[in-house]
Amino acid sequence: MEKLACFTIFIALVASLTLVQSEEGWAKKLGVQKDSTVTNLQFYFHDTLSGSNPSAMRVAEASTTKTSLTQFGSLVMADDPLTFGPEPTSKLIGRAQGLYGSAGQSNMGLIMALSYNFLDGEYKGSSISINGLNPALQLDRELPVVGGTGVFRMARGYANLQTYSFNLLGDAVVWYNVTVYH
Repeated sequence: MEKLACFTIFIALVASLTLVQSEEGWAKKLGVQKDSTVTNLQFYFHDTLSGSNPSAMRVAEASTTKTSLTQFGSLVMADDPLTFGPEPTSKLIGRAQGLYGSAGQSNMGLIMALSYNFLDGEYKGSSISINGLNPALQLDRELPVVGGTGVFRMARGYANLQTYSFNLLGDAVVWYNVTVYH
C-alpha cells in the first residue's frame, strides 16, 4: 500500500511540475524561439461575391446547398483585397488568396485556407497563412496563423477577426488584428 501511495505522490508531483512550466517553456514547446520577433498587423479583408467583378466566387456546392441557410457544402475561391481602412478605396496593402467553404450544417462555420500576401510596405513580398474554422456570425473570432514566407517565414500566431460590414448578397468587410511570432 505504501508503494502505491508513494507512486501516486510521485505522479502528482510530475504532473504539477509539468503544469507549472514557465511561459518560456510553453513558447519553446510551441516552437516559438526565445528571440522571436512579434509583429502586430491590422487590416481590412474585403470579400465580394456580388457585382460584375467579384473578388470571391463559388466554385462548388452540394446538391442540398440551395436549401441550407448556412450554405453547407459550398466552396468559394477567393482573391480578396486587404486594405488599410474599411473603405473599398482605402490603400491596398495585400491580397488574401485561397479558398473557404461552409462546414456548418446548423451554424455559419467557414473553414478557411488562405494566404495573406503583402504587396506594399515593409512586409512587401511576405505572406502569412491562416487556416482554421471561422464561426462567421460570432462578433469576435480567433483563427490560427500556421505559417508564412519572407519576413514571416516559419510564422505562428493568431488572428482576431470582427465583421465590420455584411450585406444580404454575402459581401463582407472584416477587420483583422493579427499577432505573428517569427
